[in-house]
Amino acid sequence: MTHPIISYIRNQSNKKIDYAEYMEKVLYDPHYGYYMKEKHKIGKTGDFFTTSNVHPIFAKVFCSIFHEVILKNNLPFVVCEIGGGTGRFSFELLKEWQNKFPDSFNKLTYYIIEGSPYHIALQKEKLGNFTNIFYCSSIEEMNLHPFEGILFSNELIDAFPVHVIEKHAGSLYEVFVALNGDETLTEVKEPLQNNEIREWLHTYGPSLKNNQRIEVPLAMNQWIKQISHFVNRGAVFTIDYGYWNEEWEQPEHREGSLRGYYQHQMIHNPLLHPSEMDLTTHIHLDPFIQISKDNGLNTQLVTTQDRFLILAGILQYLQENYDTNPFSEISKQNRAIRSLITDGISKSFHVIFQTKSLLETEALSFIIAEKEADL
Repeated sequence: MTHPIISYIRNQSNKKIDYAEYMEKVLYDPHYGYYMKEKHKIGKTGDFFTTSNVHPIFAKVFCSIFHEVILKNNLPFVVCEIGGGTGRFSFELLKEWQNKFPDSFNKLTYYIIEGSPYHIALQKEKLGNFTNIFYCSSIEEMNLHPFEGILFSNELIDAFPVHVIEKHAGSLYEVFVALNGDETLTEVKEPLQNNEIREWLHTYGPSLKNNQRIEVPLAMNQWIKQISHFVNRGAVFTIDYGYWNEEWEQPEHREGSLRGYYQHQMIHNPLLHPSEMDLTTHIHLDPFIQISKDNGLNTQLVTTQDRFLILAGILQYLQENYDTNPFSEISKQNRAIRSLITDGISKSFHVIFQTKSLLETEALSFIIAEKEADL
């Protein structure tokens, strides 16, 4: 049976689509998109893991952070998680909040924004005992403007559609997805005609060398503008993997970062397994910070996830363990903590803490000490 994306490209007048449109279709199409399909994507039976699924300790740490930010800044008890996945993070966070901060739990309203009906069903099944959760498919559907509270996302932006650009002999080319004679997917390159992409590269960089390939995340720009307009007063936590411009310019990244994950294997060809494979890119950290600033979001802290968790007090959860049972809850939690602060994967993630209309000195207690440590 012919895959819908093949038919879609065949029906285009120029027989090709850009990578952003390709990713939009194979990841988010309501009928055949990867994230919309009824299949396990996260965990052992899926295609990838997320750090929030390692152990409840991840959500426990963020529960205390969210509570502190709300109290220090006199914010309403409102948390909005964008891209809730299986609902495990929200479940563990709400359970911890209920146990640790019972006085404020009844004041807490928790929103989950999730575009996948399949994931919403999973979330409702897991979170059915909580009555303070509201599910929305988009920010617009929340109908909550101006928003005051906390926005949180984990590994969301890396799955946004991107355009793919290459530089050859001093000229820029855009990479398109087309069809071979046997109607299999292939790439074609044409001189760059999109002025928005050209302007993005000129404004935000990095400087491309000949034969270098890179992704341009125009969708990220729109996302930042949207959440900045949405948030009237509050804090935004973004967790994702990415590179600074100086890292993009290193030889090891000259082939870009667009990859697939299929049955826990990294797939270098993003055109394999359409609709059956996760597609992801590293976000551009310098542009993310600059575009946020231009739109009124103040970046208070950018640090690696392992460092953030240590600053946030994860080591306080380590317990002395004389239990010889490696499967006891204490043993599993201790292993999870060590994994989160020593594993190379955790070091590749960044936590970006941003605020709007909050005082920097009050926003989060360890911010100032962290900045002084960097001097």
